[in-house]
Amino acid sequence: MYLRKDESLDALAEKGNVAQFVAFMPEGDLPRQTYLRIIDCEPNQIFPTPEDAILALLSRSPEGTVNVRSYAPDNPRSREFIYALDAVENVLAAVVRLTREGLFTIVNETVDVADGGVSGVVQGDVIEFAPDDTPRCVEKPGAASLPKEMGFQLLKLVYGFSPDLGDAVGRVEFSIHPKTRGWRGTQTLLWEQEDESDARVTATLEWPNRFSRHIGDKLYGLLMAHIATAPVPRTLAVPRRVAPFVFGADTGSHEQWIRTCPTEQQPGLFTTHRGWLDPFKLLVTEDPTGTAIAAILSQAGVQAEFAGASLVSADGRTIVEGVSGQGDSFMLGMRLPQELPASVAEDVVRAAAKLSEVFGPVRTEWVHDGTMVWIVQLHRGATASTERVIVPGERANWIGFEAREGLEALRSLFGALDVETGVEIRGAIGVTSHMADLARKSGVPTRVVAI
Repeated sequence: MYLRKDESLDALAEKGNVAQFVAFMPEGDLPRQTYLRIIDCEPNQIFPTPEDAILALLSRSPEGTVNVRSYAPDNPRSREFIYALDAVENVLAAVVRLTREGLFTIVNETVDVADGGVSGVVQGDVIEFAPDDTPRCVEKPGAASLPKEMGFQLLKLVYGFSPDLGDAVGRVEFSIHPKTRGWRGTQTLLWEQEDESDARVTATLEWPNRFSRHIGDKLYGLLMAHIATAPVPRTLAVPRRVAPFVFGADTGSHEQWIRTCPTEQQPGLFTTHRGWLDPFKLLVTEDPTGTAIAAILSQAGVQAEFAGASLVSADGRTIVEGVSGQGDSFMLGMRLPQELPASVAEDVVRAAAKLSEVFGPVRTEWVHDGTMVWIVQLHRGATASTERVIVPGERANWIGFEAREGLEALRSLFGALDVETGVEIRGAIGVTSHMADLARKSGVPTRVVAI
């Protein structure tokens, strides 16, 4: 049975929280109220005049504005949509004008899609969502796509609560918000609900995605590792656009590391510092435009006996590299990989294998405290690297680069190369180091030449 948009919205309001609204239908040339959901009002309470109903809605809208949507009753497609009106007389004039065109109207509170929350869809065992958008974000590239249980855990860690779908089942369009919204005054809004379809959907579990960029690539990866029950050091996350939150486990150390968290992985570009730094000064210095670093992390230290990284190579093997003590100098290419104790390498391989069961092939940065492995970075995907060929490919010309010149010199070199030139790194760098990560990110054919 086909329901008009106002009828459908009224039915959805019985199942959960919806944006505050009042709906009108034509009665001659004048609008007549049909359905209404406004906080502190009775469901479908009838006001004396359309102006009174609009005033009640406008006065309770958190943004102080409302939208007007119009549609023909026999057509599911919307017609004219008017956004963010803030005066009763302007709203009423729009409703009357559209009514005289024979259209039904719904006036609803304006909901800021850029408030730091997300919108998306739950369907079957899958949840997909993105920030700065409506639930139609799932029709565009880049939405986060996860198994429902994992997605709910992620959102609860970040926002402090999971989406509240009420009694809605099937395919549900929703949004969650940092402050209370809607006629029930909760932080989840329902926008549309359809009965379960026969179509099977599958989560892709890929990042970078729009949500990982929203909170920062490094933070997203750590949250994925934590949800997959890998040991992650206790972390205070301070994102730019989301309230601070804490996750992870006690490491037994009172030392703190400050980690910058760019929107996407930028190997070795931004600061990782053992000990405390002024995070505000750090952000101003390293990201003055506020667009490159999505969050600052204060992470518990690990009493490191060994540290390093792992990845899946071109032949499907898990390569583990590291050094004794802290691994930051190794990752920057300032220390060569050492031979690790077999027990340490085996612990890292097991940890990576467990994560791979959930995410497919992964790359990790890890710290071993002599008893267990802690995950301090997680990225998804295998590589085409081997011990000597970091990025495969042929080039007409090859330029040599001395590893001792450092990461930033290599970054500058990659930025200046033409399409006919590859790079030979001279020195025994780790295939899991930031130098190798930088080469893989650049896509420039790169090989290692031992000297």
